[in-house]
Amino acid sequence: MRVTHQKVMIYKSLLGSQDHPSPEQIYEKLKNAVHGLSLDTVYRTLSAFQKIGLIDLVEGYGTARRFDPMLKKHHHFRCRKCGTIIDFTSEYYDKIAVPKDIARNCENIKLQVKIEGLCKKCLNKKITTKKHIKNN
Repeated sequence: MRVTHQKVMIYKSLLGSQDHPSPEQIYEKLKNAVHGLSLDTVYRTLSAFQKIGLIDLVEGYGTARRFDPMLKKHHHFRCRKCGTIIDFTSEYYDKIAVPKDIARNCENIKLQVKIEGLCKKCLNKKITTKKHIKNN
């Protein structure tokens, strides 16, 4: 892969984020700072990075694809309300056994747990809204 200023800036943007950004979010962040950058370039660059193992793809869960620069073993919590994805580590989840049918018939490359629910911010909004409705 040829190293270009655009690719370096896209990678740095991804490394500097904690929120598993979509290509659109990276493009919006960089479009004024990186001359000639297009959304297509961001998509192609992220796909190339993922193909060579530099980053991981976090499935879009019904929304745009999101990308993760953390390659060490970790898991995800996804807020169903705001879409925030939070990384976490867990020795317990790391040791979950792959079901025998899968282990017998497939080559397992990666085991990652995804938990869904409401993040602290959305949960607090929900509680505040319920209290407000109850008091009125």
